[in-house]
Amino acid sequence: MPKEYRTIKEVAGPLMLVRDVTGVTYNELGEIELENGEKKRCRILEIDGTNALVQLFENSTGINLSNSKVRFTGRQMELGVSTDMLGRVFDGLGNPIDGGPEIIPVKRMDVNGVPINPVARRYPQEFIQTGVSAIDGLNTLVRGQKLPIFSASGLPHANLAAQIARQAKVRGTDEKFAVVFAAMGITFEESNYFIESFKETGAIDRTVLFVNLANDPAIERIATPKMALTAAEYLAFTEGMHVLVILTDITNYADALREVSAARKEVPGRRGYPGYMYTDLASIYERAGRMVGSTGSITMIPILTMPEDDKTHPIPDLTGYITEGQIILSRDLYRKGITPPIDVLPSLSRLKDKGIGEGKTRKDHSGTMNQLFSAYARGKEAKELMVILGESALTDIDKLYARFADRFEKEYVSQGYDNDRSIEETLDIGWELLRILPRSELKRIKDEDLDAYYEKKD
Repeated sequence: MPKEYRTIKEVAGPLMLVRDVTGVTYNELGEIELENGEKKRCRILEIDGTNALVQLFENSTGINLSNSKVRFTGRQMELGVSTDMLGRVFDGLGNPIDGGPEIIPVKRMDVNGVPINPVARRYPQEFIQTGVSAIDGLNTLVRGQKLPIFSASGLPHANLAAQIARQAKVRGTDEKFAVVFAAMGITFEESNYFIESFKETGAIDRTVLFVNLANDPAIERIATPKMALTAAEYLAFTEGMHVLVILTDITNYADALREVSAARKEVPGRRGYPGYMYTDLASIYERAGRMVGSTGSITMIPILTMPEDDKTHPIPDLTGYITEGQIILSRDLYRKGITPPIDVLPSLSRLKDKGIGEGKTRKDHSGTMNQLFSAYARGKEAKELMVILGESALTDIDKLYARFADRFEKEYVSQGYDNDRSIEETLDIGWELLRILPRSELKRIKDEDLDAYYEKKD
């Protein structure tokens, strides 16, 4: 029987100090019983001699210092896992909220997990098709990669996240594929949008959803990505599935981290965030990847909104250091009606070269990707010149590049949120746009590919 303590000395926001405790450990779970019999969950955040600093999972209302009791369970936060989780919706602490039955777990896993040992990692190199041209064609996602989406408030990152979750697939194999979707600090409307979107298309059957709403406690928000990754690790490394983990919104997670850090009176770092935020984010992101000896994999797309559209803000800045690239959404493109408004020039997938080419996508992929980047960059320059000097100052070839840039945004980048393009369709649209330019301008594509695709008129 766990020992009971009636030695609560102080409650401050989400934190509580319990004195004279023995035999307890960091991260151990506990239960507070109020005078009226109500129970609240907590966990140990810090131990100093016989004093334990405890973090509450719910609000502290009703905790009476003299009449409330605390019991520690002797175990850390765990998630009961099983393949029955697919198609279900959970809260941020892993409790079902879809009206279905409790999950009967195959086993219970510690949610804190561990990052994958670098020596045990296999190199990411297999193409994942998201159905989104700006990602598949130009910033290719590879199995086992961490590729964040940098958005800003008011931009439709939720629509893009739902689209990728619905459409993502590993091509050319019958390997099992699942999506683990974790939403942190979102509104009820957004939560409803995700759930209904997955149900309408049937994608819910291969998806595990963890939903933490904006009015849920900050501590639950901190637990949500760990719950999601624990479920993903079970599906990937025990059940051998290929799992895509989508985490939205990392900014809300970091704000919850800052809130708890401030309550603990820790010395703040940049912009008030705790100095250990880099380590904390790394402990989440580094749980993705492929492992030697396992057929499964975890690919991760964290989504974050950049405060004040500033990519030097600590959250996108630190995320960029840890992950392999970024997809950046643009407010200018959004105003032009481009959906999704992916700005391909500052976006980057550091592993894109590893997942494309013959046997993976198509042999002309690398050349066309480089040529499209180059032509779009030159087209944007021509359009800027046109604004300053007027169209008459442009050469004929500059006018072609300007026309290319306009059509590239409207036909290649913009595809709506329900259009699932195969990689072949994406590459063919790229060739159609490159035909705007004379063949002599396409210096980044091999002659054999130009012979095969440039001359081929539809």
